[in-house]
Amino acid sequence: MQIDDAKAFVDYMSEGQPIHPANILEIVAINQGKSPLTMGEPTAPALGTEEFAELMAEGHLVIDTRAPAAFGSGHIPSAYNFNLASSEFEQRVGWVAPLDAPLLLVLDSRASVAKALHKLAFIGLDQRVKGYLSGGMNAWIGAGKNHQTLRQISVHELNHHLSNGHDMRALDVREPGEWDEGHIEGASSMSFKLLDQRLDEIGISPEEHVSVICAAGIRSSTACSILLRRGFENVNNVTGGMTAWNAADLPKVTD
Repeated sequence: MQIDDAKAFVDYMSEGQPIHPANILEIVAINQGKSPLTMGEPTAPALGTEEFAELMAEGHLVIDTRAPAAFGSGHIPSAYNFNLASSEFEQRVGWVAPLDAPLLLVLDSRASVAKALHKLAFIGLDQRVKGYLSGGMNAWIGAGKNHQTLRQISVHELNHHLSNGHDMRALDVREPGEWDEGHIEGASSMSFKLLDQRLDEIGISPEEHVSVICAAGIRSSTACSILLRRGFENVNNVTGGMTAWNAADLPKVTD
């Protein structure tokens, strides 16, 4: 069987298998010599708010690399949130972001630019970065550009909602092994890596109130950004995640 298209080949080989390696198309292209491997320190241009907005309108994806609390306090609508401080930062970008879309970065400081590009270069993602927002979110908001927030709630608030029958769904975006070790009774489960492709399988509608939880509140912020991109309006990120839930000795069940 001959498959010439790289994406079709990846889809064929990964059918029924675990999630593909992060940024697999670019890795395949680099290995085939069709795409260059960055040998020096990668660079990307600083972009003003107007140029940044224009590239967004052309289909560039925004990758907000700040911590969940900063993302929650104000971010560009449709941005993905991947915390640069995570040891899996570049992997998470590669798992979630569409395989061929150009990327724009939002960072908490200019000093973070080199760190972000260096990490992304490990899996060939640096070559898709077309620039970063000069001045960050302060510049964006100062220019009067549209932005939105993401509510952060504690495990105690979530438990209160669930225990009192409030209109609230819990969504656990950890991996299956973590779920099996203990989870909130009645919660839905879907790895953040698969959420964008398989959201329909968990039966949550954009009109519902959803609180998203992971181990510590970082992957859940990524999942929340996916839901916001999909039109969800009532989304909460659970700070501290199941680590805080367990520390508070709140009820959970195991499979």
